[in-house]
Amino acid sequence: MAGMEPMQEMEPRGGGAAVTDPRGVLRQGRAFLDFFWDIAKPEQEVRLAATESLLRHLREGKKDDELKYTLKRLVEGLGATREAARPGFSLALAQVLQAFEEIPLCSILEQIKEKHNLEKVKKKLVRNAAFGNFFGVMALFQSGRLVKDRKALLESIQLLQQLTNHQTHLRDLPRKTLIDITSEVPETVFEEVLFDILQGDLSSAFTSPENLHLLLVGMQKFPGVLKPKKLKKLFGSPTVVNEENVSRLVELLKSAAKSEKEDKKLPSVVFDLLQVALKEGAFELFWNEVVENGLLKEKSGPVSYMCYRLLGSALPLLSLEQLQVVLKGKVMLHYGEHVVATQSPQGFKFAAEMEGYIDTFLSGCDDPERQLAVMMGFSTLTNQGRPVLLSASRVVRHLQAVTLQKYICWLKDMFLRPDLDCCLDFSSNRQKQNRQNADIAQQKIARLRRWIMHRLVNITESATRKEESLVMDIARFCFFHAFFVAKKKKNSQIAEASVLPSEPLNERDHTETENYFFGLLQTLNTLPVLGDTAKAAALREKHIHGVTADGKLWIFLLVEYANKLLSSEHVKAVKPFTKEQRDIWERTLQSVKNLQKENKSDSAKIGAFQQLLLSVAIHLFKNQSETVDVLSDLLNCTERAFSKEAKKKKTDDSEPGWVEVMVEILLSLLAQPSLLLRRISKSVFVWICPNLTKRGLQLILDVFDPNQEQNEESAVVVMEESNKKTKSAQDTDEEGSEDSSDEDNTDSEDEESEEVDDNFRSQLMKVLQGGNALEGDKSDEELDDDAMMALDKNISALFAEQQKRIQAKKDEKDRIRKEKILRRDFKAKVLDLIDVFLVKQAENPLVFDIIEPLLQLIEQCMSSDSDKQEVDFLQKTASIFKNSLCRNKQYCKRVASLQEDVHALVQRLVKKACKHSDSAVALYYFSASLYLLKVLKGNTSSTAPPPEPEKQSDSRAKQVCQLLNPGCLNVKKVAAIYQQALTQFLSRRNSPLTFSMFHDLFKRFPIMCKPLVDTLVEFITAATRQHQQAMACLLLHRVLLLHELKLFVTEEEWEELITRSISQVTQCLKTLGKPIMKAEKEKVAKCLELLNFLLKTVKGQELSVELAEVEQVLLPLQQLQDIGSSPRLDSLYWNVMRWLDHTKPKKEKTATKPTQGAESLKRKKKGFLPETKKRKNRKKGIQENGVEPGEDGEAAPQEQPLGTETPKHKKGLVPGGSKKHPGRGGRENGVAKAGGGNLPTADEGDAVADKKKKKRKRKNRKRKGAAGDEAEQVPAAKKTKGSVVQETQQKRDKAKKKRKDKQAPVLQE
Repeated sequence: MAGMEPMQEMEPRGGGAAVTDPRGVLRQGRAFLDFFWDIAKPEQEVRLAATESLLRHLREGKKDDELKYTLKRLVEGLGATREAARPGFSLALAQVLQAFEEIPLCSILEQIKEKHNLEKVKKKLVRNAAFGNFFGVMALFQSGRLVKDRKALLESIQLLQQLTNHQTHLRDLPRKTLIDITSEVPETVFEEVLFDILQGDLSSAFTSPENLHLLLVGMQKFPGVLKPKKLKKLFGSPTVVNEENVSRLVELLKSAAKSEKEDKKLPSVVFDLLQVALKEGAFELFWNEVVENGLLKEKSGPVSYMCYRLLGSALPLLSLEQLQVVLKGKVMLHYGEHVVATQSPQGFKFAAEMEGYIDTFLSGCDDPERQLAVMMGFSTLTNQGRPVLLSASRVVRHLQAVTLQKYICWLKDMFLRPDLDCCLDFSSNRQKQNRQNADIAQQKIARLRRWIMHRLVNITESATRKEESLVMDIARFCFFHAFFVAKKKKNSQIAEASVLPSEPLNERDHTETENYFFGLLQTLNTLPVLGDTAKAAALREKHIHGVTADGKLWIFLLVEYANKLLSSEHVKAVKPFTKEQRDIWERTLQSVKNLQKENKSDSAKIGAFQQLLLSVAIHLFKNQSETVDVLSDLLNCTERAFSKEAKKKKTDDSEPGWVEVMVEILLSLLAQPSLLLRRISKSVFVWICPNLTKRGLQLILDVFDPNQEQNEESAVVVMEESNKKTKSAQDTDEEGSEDSSDEDNTDSEDEESEEVDDNFRSQLMKVLQGGNALEGDKSDEELDDDAMMALDKNISALFAEQQKRIQAKKDEKDRIRKEKILRRDFKAKVLDLIDVFLVKQAENPLVFDIIEPLLQLIEQCMSSDSDKQEVDFLQKTASIFKNSLCRNKQYCKRVASLQEDVHALVQRLVKKACKHSDSAVALYYFSASLYLLKVLKGNTSSTAPPPEPEKQSDSRAKQVCQLLNPGCLNVKKVAAIYQQALTQFLSRRNSPLTFSMFHDLFKRFPIMCKPLVDTLVEFITAATRQHQQAMACLLLHRVLLLHELKLFVTEEEWEELITRSISQVTQCLKTLGKPIMKAEKEKVAKCLELLNFLLKTVKGQELSVELAEVEQVLLPLQQLQDIGSSPRLDSLYWNVMRWLDHTKPKKEKTATKPTQGAESLKRKKKGFLPETKKRKNRKKGIQENGVEPGEDGEAAPQEQPLGTETPKHKKGLVPGGSKKHPGRGGRENGVAKAGGGNLPTADEGDAVADKKKKKRKRKNRKRKGAAGDEAEQVPAAKKTKGSVVQETQQKRDKAKKKRKDKQAPVLQE
């Protein structure tokens, strides 16, 4: 940002008046100057806000001196050093010039040139000056006034032309700005003002991409000026795109591609050249010679991507004939090879960008023929028959209805009569290398048909302008070619059979089409209602899916079509029906018709059963033998479910009811891989939940029974289904269980090693003995070649057999692991049915039968493996138990007849919670028992009606009545159950029960407080362990805090309870030992908290309780040091004593002043060791001080500041008498003190300064070794130290003695 302005008079610039008092502008305050600081900040929002504020200030003030100062500051800021500041000042200047049109642009341009003069500026400021000129022109252009002022426009263009020489700093910014300005000027201004200036640039258009771009913009904007004749004068040819300029254009476009590679966009010059070529009628020459034969031969990434972008950008500009040329050209082929070659995750993928170009073209094109040409062009770009365009591409949503219909017809025709000649087919290098002698044409046709079928299925989901007839046409086409084949005779009654495939579909084609058809069924099941009618809109508002506008199911229409095909003589099924299968088919259709005649009040239930029947029926075409039995049972169940006689007549207990059979069918369908069947099964289960029986529920719960898993038959069923149907699920689950499989592999390796030691070793020994290979000790003769060959053959056979056994065991273990994964996945799906039942039928008494199986399932998961699938299953089970069962606000209201069973279940759950070793599992059992208490208490007993309050309008009375009413709860029986649990919790060493369980019990069911509070009071002293006594005190405290407790006890009982509680706490405190142990401190804290509440209750309610014994017990505790040393216990203790009229004595603060001797002793202990005295710094300290070590190797003390002492001064080791050398006096840097005493000398500050100066000199001085006999006798490690000291010691001693002699008289005075 420009700096602050010098306080001097402004000179007039550009014809403006001078500012006579610049200090007047600056004296107005910081608010005005802060605008310029904010304009230079890097945050864009701050810059914009500052610009708006500055404009508002200038408009409101209307002061010329402020405006002149603003222009001066903004012009200087254009060349600021910071990059963020330059555009900020440029935008602010543009806004000021736009707001104040009276300011002449030429004067501002002169200021810019003068301030940022490129000729006079210093070399290091050339970059700032260049940017200052550039942003100045940008400001004039952005103001919108430059085009109107011809003189300023001319000078600005000239300035930009000068700035093009500074490409090092500005690159191509001046050229781009010049092109932008040129494109905005009128044609007359261009002809009269700019043409002469730009004539040189236009004539050299083929020298740089920027000049070519300028020419192309001029040709498009000013065709009346740049006529062919004038172009011929400029560069010798009347057109730009011709055969003479092809080579030059190719080189220029290559240069443009490489300059724009970082931006990943099409260079503007390329797109403008395409437009000029279309205008000149030379598009084919441009595309064939420049693009395909020129640019594509450059095997460069940026050039190739530029060609692809040019292809996508050219689509909206081309005619139908030109589109056909482009879409069959080399660029398309090159693009297809790129897409196939960059399928790796690391490669740059252009396919998504090309799809964006196609989407833009289709959304903006109104011509159906051109839309169809583009879709067909990209659908025929194939890699060995498979189109490169994604079959799931959503670009079809922009197709018009006519285009979509034609495109679907073309796809169906290509499916029946594949025309590989019309396809632009290619093969990758790897495919060419792996090419075999097999029939490549058949493989291509199969790949093309697979893509077409997926494309048709996806259209039903992606297209927005689809109609019911179009969707039904696709569905019929997929169904027909999945399960039927047309005979040779043509049939006009069935449209799909009117055209015979040119290449018959093989078994694999039918299987692939079959899979796509069932995916289409799932799409149709979730498809919203189509059409623009009022009825269709009403159905959409109700969020109804899977039906047509007239309310018919899509799958029902397909079944009708299938029935028509079955009765036709002109087609035959791929898998013909037997008589039994045909009968079951006819029976299904009749059952569906009967359901449609049922009462419309249960329309949702009828629709669910219809969908299930039709979905299973249509699977007859896929798995005939497996579906017949299921469909037969399903029909029987449906007929009995909707039969009026079946509702009145009771069935025999030995015969399973229709609900049980339906449950079995739904469980079998849940094991299917079809998502459609699983979703329909779940929706049907919702409707049969009200009719679910105990036997039917048991069938669902048996899935989670571990004893049932041992049944081999069930395991085989799951395994067969897994092999056939759920391969994708296996793949995903295998990834999640890699860790467990690794552990299994390690275990198997250990087992195999043991087997190698036993079985394999014995067999190997037999083989070696049979070949006499172990007889080497008895004879020295070697085996001949034949014997050796026979022995090798036997050994290799043995090892091959062993390898097969190992592989078989690995396969068996892998099979068991996959079976386990599939069984767990199946259980998770069945668990959804349990969740549905608990949510939809929360008031059903069968809910009680689910509690124990769910808890057992949680217990199994807790003890099983910890892989991801097991953890997810456990979390799902726990969530269902917690949210759908325990926290459900709805529960069974018909428990009167089941009271004994529910109470027995409560007893079982509490006992299991007490016996379990894991506290987490015990919590689930205890929570289930609390749920049953809620159910029992919420039900009204038939024998004892609840007491009614006197005033029904009194809400408080209603709440009290609800609390006092036990409902169906046998308080005495249940209290005995929980009393045993509470006793175990307060007496057993490692109890799985916790404090939170019982606190939850008392808080949710205050009716249980009175029967159990005596147990709590008893165990304050009866508990054998300290923490159990603390828990008893804490629980009793929480119970007494409950306001609902007083509703169940009388005043006498309340007073007696308080009295006994105080007595028990007192007895507990009597047992404290003199030293309170760590375990006892928590007990003391809980006792004091409880006692505090009890005494507060006694005082507040004025109860007649004797407190003398409490006071006698508490007073001695005051003297215990353990209580006084603990702030918590001390605070609790005095809170209790406050109720006994004892206050905490105040401690007297005694300020004890330590003696002088103690201070000196303490100070001695806190002494520090100077850095020079540390072992690693001794040498350094000696060299800096310039003192030789003494005889004992100890260095002289370092010089200290005034008023400080080293530890050795304090201990009397240095001046004042050394212990080792008593007669030695103190020295300052090797010089004895003048007075010989301990007083500091006055020249210590000078000595420090001299020391620093001499230290700097010593650093620059070369070291020299000391000569002489003494030097030879000193070890090599000490020579350097001694020589450095001896060189300077005498000089420094003499200088210091002179200074001290001069200052000695002053000190003596």
